[in-house]
Amino acid sequence: MSDQTHAAGTYSGAEEQTSFGFKLRSLFLKHEWLRGYLLLSPTLLVMICLMCVPLFMLVAYSFWTQNYLDIDKTFTLANYEAYFQKPIYAALMFKSIRMSLYCTFATLLLAYPMAYFIAFKVTKNKLIWLILITVPFWTSYLLRVFAWKVILGFNGVINSGLISLGIISDPLEFLLYNPTAVVLTLAHAWAAFAILPIYVSLEKIDRSLLEAATDLGDTPKERFWRVTWPLSLPGVIAAGLLVFIPTVGDYVTPKLVGGTTGIMIGNIVQSQFGKANNWPMGAALSVISMLMITILVVTFIVATTRARAKN
Repeated sequence: MSDQTHAAGTYSGAEEQTSFGFKLRSLFLKHEWLRGYLLLSPTLLVMICLMCVPLFMLVAYSFWTQNYLDIDKTFTLANYEAYFQKPIYAALMFKSIRMSLYCTFATLLLAYPMAYFIAFKVTKNKLIWLILITVPFWTSYLLRVFAWKVILGFNGVINSGLISLGIISDPLEFLLYNPTAVVLTLAHAWAAFAILPIYVSLEKIDRSLLEAATDLGDTPKERFWRVTWPLSLPGVIAAGLLVFIPTVGDYVTPKLVGGTTGIMIGNIVQSQFGKANNWPMGAALSVISMLMITILVVTFIVATTRARAKN
């Protein structure tokens, strides 16, 4: 009886070892990268469903055409041909890229001193300072844009203050509804996104390197340009990309504070999906915008990587 039990147990163990579950378990125990992908699987599933599928549909729409209320799903390049046949689209694209570059530069100028102050000058309660940076995000993005509209308006804070001080007699009309207002508003809106990566990069700098530079005779200015600035470049680059990529396609800020001279390519895309009811053309403009941004970002990353490798 015991021999039969032992044989049955042996057969059961052998069957378990050849089962699919046992093989799968052995595979997971053997390969660490597979366990990592298993942990990432929920996130990957969400990314595929909420980003990849809509992106695929956007690309598909760009090859269709709009016939009044119906969409003709016949493959065509008419939307892309329309982009190159109408110079206004390319002009707005390059204008959006130029304004986004100005915005990125302005944001970095605002963000770097703040990040430097928190990293090197604040010795206590750094968390409180980091929380204070996020205070503007406690309100709606639209409210922040409208606040700048009030500040820069014809009867806004700046004009009222200058008139009350007797500096000007009539309100300044150039403060609002122009590209400068768009750049200023976007720079304020995205400042926190630039401060945090720059702060992290500065905080990770080994302070002994700064002390060594001082011991070797560097002045504070020389120490900054020879040690601090090069070591903080990864954070600056990351901050620049975080600001540049989303601001190219922004349409809310140009619509509210840009006026007719401050519109960007995002406003045209929004109008194609909205009032014009031409989803295929809007999809084509979106795809072209994404390709242009991707080319610029990849070129920038490759160039900066090679430059840092040479140094």
